Amino acid sequence: MGFFQKIKSKLGIGGVKIQIDMPGQISIAEGIVKGKFTLTSKSDQEIKSMEVKLIERYTTGRGDNEDTKEFTLGSQKFDAQSVIKTGEQQVHAYNFPFELLKSSNDELAEKGGAMGKIGKLGKFAKNEKSEYVVEVNVDVKAAAIDPSEEVDVKLV
Repeated sequence: MGFFQKIKSKLGIGGVKIQIDMPGQISIAEGIVKGKFTLTSKSDQEIKSMEVKLIERYTTGRGDNEDTKEFTLGSQKFDAQSVIKTGEQQVHAYNFPFELLKSSNDELAEKGGAMGKIGKLGKFAKNEKSEYVVEVNVDVKAAAIDPSEEVDVKLV
């Protein structure tokens, strides 16, 4: 392997690319994340492991006081080592459960009545927002910066 090829591999240039294929909505009642992802590569690469996660990005506050926290709601790991050859496609299906986290204001809002109104007012006052993404991370042996990809999803 040439000098420039080693540098390209370390930086992930021409390495493993990830394509996520899944619906844009996930059913809260079902509590399962389903889909698949496809790996392709422009050079031979050794894959050590892969992981798919459903992540909630929970934001509160406004302006300079805005604070964002990330929570992993569910995940699936693929520990089997493999090699992806130049031009090859590998398709991996995932299917894992998740558990939704609720803030105290969410819990109050669900109660309805006067308590529900207090919960909704609290959510508005704190400017609580949640965004959800499905993220795929691939641990490539030769890469210093491992490839990852994410797609926005809605929980319904």
